[in-house]
Amino acid sequence: MRDGPRDECGVFGLYAPGHEVSRLSYFALYALQHRGQESAGIAAADRGGQIITRRELGLVSQVFTENDLRTLAGELAIGHVRYSTTGSNAWENSQPVQRSEGTNGSRREIALAHNGNLINALELHEELLERGVTFSSTSDSEIIAAMIATHPADEIEEAIAEVLPRLRGAFSIVAMTKDRVVAFRDPHGLRPLSIGVLESADGADGGEPGQPRYCVASESCAFD
Repeated sequence: MRDGPRDECGVFGLYAPGHEVSRLSYFALYALQHRGQESAGIAAADRGGQIITRRELGLVSQVFTENDLRTLAGELAIGHVRYSTTGSNAWENSQPVQRSEGTNGSRREIALAHNGNLINALELHEELLERGVTFSSTSDSEIIAAMIATHPADEIEEAIAEVLPRLRGAFSIVAMTKDRVVAFRDPHGLRPLSIGVLESADGADGGEPGQPRYCVASESCAFD
């Protein structure tokens, strides 16, 4: 036992056309392995395409094969390594969490990776159950994903802005839709979240040469 806040679980996210986002995510999670050894996962998508998630119990090097990384192709990705603080060490509680919910006559597909704890998780869980929302895990991470996915706002940024004040606790979160990655954390900044830059040297991703692409991670060692 030790005193003070605990920072277990690691998250990573990036938007980087022209790069192997799943491979970059793999090495980022490998660098964050010390933050959680129970499970690992990556969600990736081509911009506007389908989100594909691969998550399993075990270490990063055990979970992903070369074929997995080829399957997780795309322009944007998020990843997670888990140390359980809420919910049992079961596959259902591994991350990223992926939800697809109907909003405003369409569907919002979202994947989410979470480091932290909600102290009002039971209250939010009951509220969502009363609205007919179902769950497949016992983690508070799926509660956050469900709240964002079911929010009627047209844009995910608007949904997050509305949901964020209702989340009580300490957390850093990386979420993705089919075309963007969004990162946010609790107002007190109790869980770490670093921002890094991935340079585009030749403009191969359709941008100007040298145009930066941003990534986020629980610790800067993921960028190294």
